[in-house]
Amino acid sequence: MPAVLDDPLPLAQALIRCPSVTPDDAGALDVLQQALAGLGFACRRMRFSAEGTPDVDNLFAILGDAGPHFCFAGHTDVVPVGDRAAWRRDPFGAVVEDGILHGRGAVDMKSAIACFVTAVARHLERRGGPRQGRISLLITGDEEGPAINGTVRMLQALAEDGLVPDACLVGEPTNPAVLGDMVKIGRRGSMNGVLTVTGVQGHVGYPHLADNPLPRLCRMALAIGDPELDAGTAHFQKSNLEITSIDTGNPATNVIPASGTARFNIRFNTEWTPASLEAWLRARLDATGGAYDLAVTCGAEPFLTAPGGFTRMIADAVAAATGRQPELSTTGGTSDARFISRYCPVAEFGLVGQTMHKVDEQVPVAALGDLTEIYAGILQRFFAGDGGPDAMPPGAT
Repeated sequence: MPAVLDDPLPLAQALIRCPSVTPDDAGALDVLQQALAGLGFACRRMRFSAEGTPDVDNLFAILGDAGPHFCFAGHTDVVPVGDRAAWRRDPFGAVVEDGILHGRGAVDMKSAIACFVTAVARHLERRGGPRQGRISLLITGDEEGPAINGTVRMLQALAEDGLVPDACLVGEPTNPAVLGDMVKIGRRGSMNGVLTVTGVQGHVGYPHLADNPLPRLCRMALAIGDPELDAGTAHFQKSNLEITSIDTGNPATNVIPASGTARFNIRFNTEWTPASLEAWLRARLDATGGAYDLAVTCGAEPFLTAPGGFTRMIADAVAAATGRQPELSTTGGTSDARFISRYCPVAEFGLVGQTMHKVDEQVPVAALGDLTEIYAGILQRFFAGDGGPDAMPPGAT
């Protein structure tokens, strides 16, 4: 067996030092592939293209030929640093000072990927080498971008090859304050809408010769923005519609505009589908009165991995390493787990997310060791003794 990686920090630093701002890989997948190959993983680079979007490099690595299949999923791409001068340290320097690792991706989520790899090495060492079962890493370079040429396309290709995992853990930052606080078992969906109301442009002094669309637009915005969509569910908070912009593009004070536009976003739970939401919107707008144009796009549908053997396995590993019983939550935005949920049970657990996407993103080095132990504990529970996932008997989720 190759030398065991005892510490996730060097790999986390090597990944952070690759300025892999979406869609640029900047060598991050090469660094990761080299570490995985050293543990015996078969590595497969997967590059996808689509018209109107940047080409994206991805990596699928698998260890083992048969048996239960556990997958760690994540991304090596990061968001831009913003104002570089506002950073107290080089955002791609991966400097450690006073026990804190600094850099873009330290939280979201290159450190978690390093913990994946170290956890696998630790698991293999404890078991005296690989046994029945498969461990894989599904790593995209397109999570922070359009999310078109990454996880979605990888899963489609893996399904064709019979390599769909039995269960998956995504290493996104999930904890609000302390490692062990929260496991994400689902996410709300996200729908964007553009409402346009058209009138007749004219002089404000001669309103009878014009038709001002803005009062109608405001009434319509209130008609969809004010009502409560639902009361929430046992696992989801309430759905909410937020008006994000109202605009006419009219710089003049003496001109009635020809049209106005309102933009909005809906974060919705499993009480709704994209079709039922659009029907609700149109019913509310029709009841308000007046012509309008509505365009909606759904960026993500809600999903839930119901509490059971899989979620209990993760919670037990968290509790064993931290002494905390994590909350099973569906709060927050979206992640690539929404795509994985179509194929197998999926949950998310990673670092504390307080500095993700911020200037001076950082993580305590000690948290990497704790996270590695949690991931190793999940593997141990999944491949219990004979390689069978005892926490997940056949059919359990």
